[in-house]
Amino acid sequence: MVNPRIEELVLRDPRYAPEAYEFVYAALSHAARRPGRARADAGREGGAAEDEEHVSVPELLEASRELALREFGLLAPAVFRAWGVRRTDDFGEIVFKLVAAGLMDPAAADDRAAFHDLFDLQDGLVDGYRIEAGGGLEEPS
Repeated sequence: MVNPRIEELVLRDPRYAPEAYEFVYAALSHAARRPGRARADAGREGGAAEDEEHVSVPELLEASRELALREFGLLAPAVFRAWGVRRTDDFGEIVFKLVAAGLMDPAAADDRAAFHDLFDLQDGLVDGYRIEAGGGLEEPS
């Protein structure tokens, strides 16, 4: 079930499907849990696991790429297009809309320009991946 506030966002601006907003939440969570990532609560006694360090725009976009490939494989560009997401700038628009609706921490939306044309989604999602006979998608080492 879609969050009613996300449904309201989509009604006001139908450029992006509700799934795109939900995907950004999932990617943010994925980015915060990536191995080797510094945590805000590291070194603090009693720091809660939910207190995660600010996720940068490049971290969010890389987590989005990883999550999309894991969830959708080589169909990820088509899924993003169906959701209205065609450029990295669209991730910024979604983040800013979530912040404006009070659904995301304002710290997540440092600067719209930070999302501008960071990489080509089509190339970023499929280049360097191959399908092995008898196996799945593999990311080059």
